[in-house]
Amino acid sequence: MTLTESTMPAAVYRRPGELDITEVPLPELGPCDALVEVAYCGVCGTDLHMVLDGWGTPDTIFGHEWSGQVAAAGSEARIAKGTAVVGRGWTECGRCQHCQQGQPGLCIDRPLAGLDDGHSGAFARYLVTDYRNLTAIPDGVSLREAAYAEPLAVAMHAISQGSFSDGGQAIVFGCGPIGAAVVSVLIARGGDVTVVELSEPRQDLARRLGAAVRSTDELETPAHPGQVPADAVGWVFETSGARQAAQAGLTQLAGGGTMVIVGTGMDYPKLDTNRMILNELVVTGAYEYDPDGLAAALDLIAKGALPMDVLVEPDPVGLDGILDIMGRLRSGEVAGKVLVQP
Repeated sequence: MTLTESTMPAAVYRRPGELDITEVPLPELGPCDALVEVAYCGVCGTDLHMVLDGWGTPDTIFGHEWSGQVAAAGSEARIAKGTAVVGRGWTECGRCQHCQQGQPGLCIDRPLAGLDDGHSGAFARYLVTDYRNLTAIPDGVSLREAAYAEPLAVAMHAISQGSFSDGGQAIVFGCGPIGAAVVSVLIARGGDVTVVELSEPRQDLARRLGAAVRSTDELETPAHPGQVPADAVGWVFETSGARQAAQAGLTQLAGGGTMVIVGTGMDYPKLDTNRMILNELVVTGAYEYDPDGLAAALDLIAKGALPMDVLVEPDPVGLDGILDIMGRLRSGEVAGKVLVQP
């Protein structure tokens, strides 16, 4: 790790559909910060919204699903150079009610997603973050596998939010990166999982993960909000961000069932509140992950509980390949988690 350079290559968002691969100044290192050399960074669905849909702020470097090694540490950062780590980009206050209750993702000081994260992203050779945001990668987990920890932690939190019972029946709408992670964890917990997905490559991914696959046309739509389908399930996980998926998902729940909404989108659903009342359904969102989410995800990977060779695409792309792969992910042509190797 050579730190004599003052600049580094990065993919900088300029405007909708445009990434500028350019040299930028090395991020500044504060006393409690660690400078991490990025090994891999996953392309997230949120990144697609920020770059392709124009949700992002111009001149931002995105990328938050990363692994790497500590290249340098600030004077007060208690972490050794060379440590293999994953991490998050911001630090919760630790004082508000949410933090005290173990819900750091709801911290009152949290940044607005995609707008003011206040940290350098991982679509670059280096990033800087507070050392307290870092989690060491355990022995036996490669840097490539570790880059999957963040989306896996998000999936695990969604399942926790839904209070899923091992062996339960669930429908997952969407089998993109987060959907696939949800499916794999549910199956690892003995779940009977059905995936509703339009893309053929993602349907194939769902089958390789061990899930059944159905189309929306095959879902029973009860005529009355007090009725439920004959094959209704206890849990629905909506990971696609599509309005129709959330609306259809609600109709597939058995009485007392729970729908967890994980996918983000701007075409908001219209949910049948009469169905929710008559069947005492629970609808909740899931954002980020638990306080120990990254460590728990790394532990699950270390145990060999997940088919990582199925979940992660075999070939990483460089910074100059990000925009093209985003388009292929958006179209559904590519199904698994794509890693960028800056």
